[in-house]
Amino acid sequence: MEYRMLLGREALNARFLVDPSQSFLQGDITDDRLDELYKSYMPDKTGLRIAVLASNPLLYSNKRLMEAGLARGHEMVFLNVEHSYMKLDTTEPEVRYRGGNVLNKFDAVIPRIKPAVTFYGCAMLRQFDTLGVYCQNSADAISKSRDKLYASQIFAKNDLHIPTTGFAKSPIDTKDLIRMVNGAPLILKLLESTQGKGVVLAETNKAAESVINAFKSLKTNILVQEFIKEANGSDIRCFVIDGKVVASIERRAGKGEFRSNLHMGGQASKIRIKPEERKLAVRAAKAMNLVVAGVDIIRSNRGPLLLEVNSSPGLEGIENATGLDIAHLMIRAIEKKLKFSLPAVEAVQE
Repeated sequence: MEYRMLLGREALNARFLVDPSQSFLQGDITDDRLDELYKSYMPDKTGLRIAVLASNPLLYSNKRLMEAGLARGHEMVFLNVEHSYMKLDTTEPEVRYRGGNVLNKFDAVIPRIKPAVTFYGCAMLRQFDTLGVYCQNSADAISKSRDKLYASQIFAKNDLHIPTTGFAKSPIDTKDLIRMVNGAPLILKLLESTQGKGVVLAETNKAAESVINAFKSLKTNILVQEFIKEANGSDIRCFVIDGKVVASIERRAGKGEFRSNLHMGGQASKIRIKPEERKLAVRAAKAMNLVVAGVDIIRSNRGPLLLEVNSSPGLEGIENATGLDIAHLMIRAIEKKLKFSLPAVEAVQE
């Protein structure tokens, strides 16, 4: 017999409790039905369920976001974007993870997508949006911020002052392109560079022409941008959350380096920004439709100029320089958007 019986069949007469010839008659049970059946055995939910969609769980920014969310009483889940995949369906769309785990029950997603996986990461964000999950930065906003040419066009359209910038395809136009941005020295930028990588300083017109044509021969798109000499190798990073500058630092390039990025050896210090710089940072984040943004500004003789807007700004440099808990503010912004309130006891303690 396939089933053990405590009583013989004859003793039960016609009141069989188990039919050995049939199995699993109940069928599949949905997750919602299981939640309903076991509701009385489960502790009450006291926080949100938030996913950090990124690649490296050991990265400072990702660790801080996980810690900040847990400190606020939320369930935090790290999702490696490259291990996530989706089911496209009009009735039952899904996000799955590592071999079949369904991930349909998040309240919010914090995207921390590295440039190498921008396309796939944004596709995953659109899928979460389809499922009704709040994404702190949208896929559309991230895609626009990663394309430096498109971003520069948006800035110019919204009257956000930027260094004079040129873009051309044909090598025939190289000399005029250099003249158009006031000649050397000038900056050359790959369209999808980050952390100062893919940014080159050409100190003479001849060097600029050689580098531009070399990139074009490799079919690599670059921007040509005027060099702001009076900035002296420094810029300002403004951290914007929900339309407000919550922190700002000055980044200064290391010796022998023109790039002020911290990943390039730059030094960061807390700075009090001017009202026009604050206004520029807020307007830039709004133009890109980013809830969380790192806005880079450079001081010039004609006023503050917008360099770029980062959709996944790092937390380490700005938290260390300012002593502020930026990760905590990002979590609070999600709570505000989802109209989440802490339980009364915790709210009083806070």
